Amino acid sequence: MSDQINRPTQESEVAVELENQTSKIDSNKIDIGIIGGAGYTAGELIRLLSNHPKVDSLFVQSQSHAGQHLSKAHPDLIGELSGSFVQKLPDTCRIVFLCSGHGKTKEVFDQGWIPTQAKVVDLSADARWELTQGKHSERHHCCGKEFVYGLAELQANMIRKAHFVANPGCFATAIQLALLPLAKQGKLHDEVHVSAITGSTGAGAHPSSTTHFSWRSNNASIYKAFTHQHLGEIRASVSSLQSKVPNIHFIPMRGAFTRGILAACYQKIDASEQEIKEWFMAYYSDAPFVHLSEEPISVKQVVNTNKALIHLEKVENQVLVTVAIDNLLRGASGQAVQNMNIMMGWDERMGLLLKPSVF
Repeated sequence: MSDQINRPTQESEVAVELENQTSKIDSNKIDIGIIGGAGYTAGELIRLLSNHPKVDSLFVQSQSHAGQHLSKAHPDLIGELSGSFVQKLPDTCRIVFLCSGHGKTKEVFDQGWIPTQAKVVDLSADARWELTQGKHSERHHCCGKEFVYGLAELQANMIRKAHFVANPGCFATAIQLALLPLAKQGKLHDEVHVSAITGSTGAGAHPSSTTHFSWRSNNASIYKAFTHQHLGEIRASVSSLQSKVPNIHFIPMRGAFTRGILAACYQKIDASEQEIKEWFMAYYSDAPFVHLSEEPISVKQVVNTNKALIHLEKVENQVLVTVAIDNLLRGASGQAVQNMNIMMGWDERMGLLLKPSVF
């Protein structure tokens, strides 16, 4: 069986022939690689990239599953894709996604697993480490490479020119989308309070004492109160828009559901609700995945999409900004594909026009 991933052939010869003809016509199609292909984020990348119109061939590397069929790690791919995990990516890959997990990026570079000319999107925290100090820089360093922070709503122009992109963290994505329009107006001051809850997939595919069904079902808990690792990159991004960074008090919570994040951010502010809405509408006027909702929002509205929904509410002198995202897509794999699209000069929405299930 070939290690290159293809769709199974029910209408077989006709479908394959049409696919081959399309590849010949569209010379802009490229080969894509994924390193560390057995986890949740890699599984979502496979699903997105297998239907991406600019992807010619997709190669998925895994040390632990090399030679095995993709469905061994991703049973949802049975009947969807053929192909096996590879030991090493071919040199033809133009974009490589790193999904090896936190602390593995240096090993990947040191072992020479990335094709020389490939652009890289790192989904681990490794390339974001410098940002944990809370200081923004247009480029930061990891493994001897210059990385750009990959939040398109903050610095799409930098991503467009980048060779290496550090994908933002899931909580960091949701919270920044709530705070950046206010920072742009210099209105983040005093104390900012954040409560956010995430699904069990945020902890990764390896089971732990706080992710297995018996513990997680009908349960909720707080963890890493005021010390969560994503606070650094949030502060760094805020500092790029206003000089003084306020105290951000973040309470993360584990929820009894599989995927999604709901973040509630609130602070005192001296502006009307309408004025605040206008700030958000202006800031996100060119952001295809960020939408303001007049009605309160819920997690199910965004699951399985790259969307971020935002709801604003002013009560007396407090403004509440609620954000909902899918932690695996907008908070990880979907955002990584969005960054790839920007890096390659393609439509930012390509391969990401997805509908939530809602029910």
